[in-house]
Amino acid sequence: MTVVRSREVHLVRRPEGTPVHDDIALVTVDVEAGAGQVLVRNTAMSVEPYMRGRMSVDKGSYVEPYELNAPMDGFVTGVVEWSDAPDVPVGSVVVHEYGWREYVALAPSDVDVVDTDGLKATDYLGVLGQTGLTAWVGMNVVGRFKEGDTVFVSSAAGGVGAVAGQLAKAKGCVVIGSCGSADKVKSVVDDFGFDAAFDYHDGTVRVLLREALEKVDRPGLDLYYDNVGAEHLEAAIREMNDNGAIALCGAISVYNATEVVPGPRNLLLMIWRRLRMEGFIVTDHEDKRPQFLEEMTDLVRRGVVTSPETYVGHGIEEAFDGFLALLDGGAVIGKALVSLGTDA
Repeated sequence: MTVVRSREVHLVRRPEGTPVHDDIALVTVDVEAGAGQVLVRNTAMSVEPYMRGRMSVDKGSYVEPYELNAPMDGFVTGVVEWSDAPDVPVGSVVVHEYGWREYVALAPSDVDVVDTDGLKATDYLGVLGQTGLTAWVGMNVVGRFKEGDTVFVSSAAGGVGAVAGQLAKAKGCVVIGSCGSADKVKSVVDDFGFDAAFDYHDGTVRVLLREALEKVDRPGLDLYYDNVGAEHLEAAIREMNDNGAIALCGAISVYNATEVVPGPRNLLLMIWRRLRMEGFIVTDHEDKRPQFLEEMTDLVRRGVVTSPETYVGHGIEEAFDGFLALLDGGAVIGKALVSLGTDA
């Protein structure tokens, strides 16, 4: 048995609107690892938009809400520092779902030992993790994209959007992205290979999307990968080709809304153009993970798809501010991470 002191972030109050520091507490605890367990020192944690829904109880989120006065959780990388499990020896690099804390004692079944040969541990939080699987499922299973399609991805500089767009380019699609700053537009085009991108702050999305389509000389969209909702969704419906598809992944523009947000006003076009719009939850597609990992690992190792990431905090004490920066659309490109140690 071994015991260590650890800090962890507890949710102590349900946020109303944008979360604030009074909603959480940084708590110091003793972590005890015993028979059959491993002690993991967490090294880098992911902060995700879906965590906002888990902080509330009345938003109808697809996952259970966080408990009050208990540590939140989320995907994290770590290193095993003590082990009573032969299959997970000391020094193993692992991924698990008990983030928002510095140390955690777990059963071997709660961790995945990952291969870092030619890869970063944090790739398993981004392009090879739930983020990458979300992009892959949305494009392949829901969007059913094919070579030559014209694809629009909102929040294109985010973790999911950047991977979705790169998958589309790898398959020979023409790809347009929207994001929240000039720097993000540059990265989406220069680093991720999008054919065009725009900053949605520069005007109405409807006009900006039409201009982007004219720039790439395409009449309309075959697939819209929606991470934003609201104005973006309405604009995309307006520009869909007949028999096009819309994959509903997220709606970050409304996560902190305190009033009912109006839906798209042009749903009649869904009928006229025989469109298909489908929402999806990535955890419903775990059966696809082996195929996803085989395909995506090859793409990453060959450099066809990159795993963009931005550290939005250093140390557990900065984790919540990093989460708020993500929700605010700050200077985050790719997967938003918080380092929890010098070896992140």
